[in-house]
Amino acid sequence: MNIVVLAGGLSTERDVSLVSGRCVYEALRRRGHKVVLLDVFLGYEGETDDIFDAETDWAGEVSSISESAPDPEAVKALRKDDAKVFFGPNVIKICMAADIVFMALHGDCGENGKIQAAFDLFGIRYTGAGYYSSALAMDKAVAKQLFDMYGVPTPRSYMLTGPDDERKPEFPCVVKICNGGSSVGVYLVNNDEEYADAVNDAYKYESKVMVERYIKGREFTCCVIEGKALPLVEIAPISGFYDYRNKYQAGSTIETCPADLSAEDTARIQAEAVRACDALGIATYARMDFIMTDDGRIFCLEANTLPGMTPTSLIPQEAAAIGKSFDDLCEWIIDISMRKRD
Repeated sequence: MNIVVLAGGLSTERDVSLVSGRCVYEALRRRGHKVVLLDVFLGYEGETDDIFDAETDWAGEVSSISESAPDPEAVKALRKDDAKVFFGPNVIKICMAADIVFMALHGDCGENGKIQAAFDLFGIRYTGAGYYSSALAMDKAVAKQLFDMYGVPTPRSYMLTGPDDERKPEFPCVVKICNGGSSVGVYLVNNDEEYADAVNDAYKYESKVMVERYIKGREFTCCVIEGKALPLVEIAPISGFYDYRNKYQAGSTIETCPADLSAEDTARIQAEAVRACDALGIATYARMDFIMTDDGRIFCLEANTLPGMTPTSLIPQEAAAIGKSFDDLCEWIIDISMRKRD
């Protein structure tokens, strides 16, 4: 097949997306597909005729993930044309020529459904959740409301009315932006001073900020593909919480798959993962994050509709636990997405 792997963009998860894209690109090339790796924002300014037959190493300039999130303004400065248009040069044209677009995007304008909606209008097939489910899952406040409606346990929270909201939270608590990813804009706070700093920092990212009850316990994640839950991964950062650095710097976190849990507890979390997917209307694949307390209570933290596909990512570990290689996983995602959008 002719496949575009779409990555990059302008979100704080840009670097993660590019590495995900490179890994998927290389896997699909190994499987014999004709693959183009495109940065959705920077695009491609060369000749597009017969682009899928070109002998080009599209992944040659993709580097590793840095310890801090990238600067979107610096990326905008790289565009030679009108940077007000999100799609870079020739992106739509090349995607329309592909059999399917593998979505390796993360964060804003990747997981929030905007690109998926545009592709639906252009008749472009793509992997992952549709525009509506993507939008619901990306907004943590909306997703939590749906979790409540469907009986999926989730930590109590409230939305701030602005940086000067005078409500006093119970410490410890979590301050988080509603449309972020990779734990960017997420702060674990223990006192008034930390809380004030966290709120101020969060509002630098976006205007919707949530205060959530902190739940102490073991952290797990579970991928659901076509309504079936995969084995769990337990996530245990060596220090701190599962923030941007601990997610993507090798050796920062101990990840155990399958998780060391009883069969009963594993089944309980898997069932809630499937229920969370149903609440958001996700029919392809997604990853759900959970906390389990010492007394066995389970809380769903959020849904990820385009989970990472980097060397340290979690879905590849879950797939490996059922005997599927990274290359198998990429093919599996393409197969179910093709069938959903035929």
